[in-house]
Amino acid sequence: MDQNIIRLFDEYTHKPLTREDFLKRLVKLTGGMAAAMAVLPLLESNYAHAATVQPLDPDLTEEDITYPGEGTTMKGYLVRPKAAGKRGAVVVIHENRGLTPHIKDVARRVAKAGYLALAPDALSVFGGTTANEDESRAQFGKLDAAQNLQNFLKAFPYLKSLPASNGKTACVGFCWGGALANQLAVNDPDLKAAVAFYGRQPAAADVPKIKAAVQLHYGGLDERVNEGIPAYEAALKAAHTKYELYIYEGAQHAFHNDTSAARYNEAAAKLAWERTLKLFKETIQ
Repeated sequence: MDQNIIRLFDEYTHKPLTREDFLKRLVKLTGGMAAAMAVLPLLESNYAHAATVQPLDPDLTEEDITYPGEGTTMKGYLVRPKAAGKRGAVVVIHENRGLTPHIKDVARRVAKAGYLALAPDALSVFGGTTANEDESRAQFGKLDAAQNLQNFLKAFPYLKSLPASNGKTACVGFCWGGALANQLAVNDPDLKAAVAFYGRQPAAADVPKIKAAVQLHYGGLDERVNEGIPAYEAALKAAHTKYELYIYEGAQHAFHNDTSAARYNEAAAKLAWERTLKLFKETIQ
C-alpha cells in the first residue's frame, strides 16, 4: 500500500484529524471515492479476525473484574490458566482505542503461555471502552496523565493479591500502551520486565529509574515513533539498564495488530511475540 496512505491513517489515529477530513484526503490519495472505500477496510480494524485464542478456551478462565484505581474504579479483563500453580502476572496495555477484542485476544495469548494476564481499560474513568473507535480515541485526549499512570500502576498489587500469583509482574503494551509500558518501567521499581511495541519513549532523565528488563519492538517504517529511539537507547546504555531493542525492517506502526490488514506483518509479529514470551520466561516464570 502507498506509504502516504499509511501516514495519513497514522495521522488520523494519533492526531486531532476528523473522520470527514481523513476521508477527503484519502479520496485524493486514492483517486476517487470507490478506491478510497476499497482501501478503508484494509486500514481499519476487523475484529472478526481478532481471536487467535478463542474466547472460552477450555484451558483458560476469563472474567471481567474491577480493582481500585486512583479515585476511580478500574475495569479489566482477567485471564488465567485453569491448571493449578503459582504464576507470574502480566498487565496487557491496549492501543489508543481502548480495550478492544484484539487486546483481549492478546491477553488470552499471554494466559495460554502460562501467566496471569490482566488487560485494564484506561477509559474506565468514562464508563469504559465503547464500540465507536472515533469516540474512544477522542476520550484518550481527555485522560489525566498522572491519574491514568496510577490507575495502571495499581493493577500490579491487585495481581499480586491473587492466590495464583507468584508475586512477579511484567507488562506489555502496544502503541499508546507501548508508551505506557515504558512509563510503568520508570515508575514501578518492582516490575521485572516491560515490553513496549512501537511506543513513545520516556524522558532520558527518567531512564535511570528503570529496574525492569526492557524489550522494545519498532516497525522500520514507523517514522513518527522511531525518532525517539536514539536518545532512549543512549540513556539505557548510560544507565546500564538491561534492554533488547529490535527494529523490524519493512514493518509499519502497529505491525503486531492482526486485525489491520494493511499494517499487520505476520513474520515480524510472530518473531516479536516469541521474543516477548522468552523474556517473560526469563523474568517472571
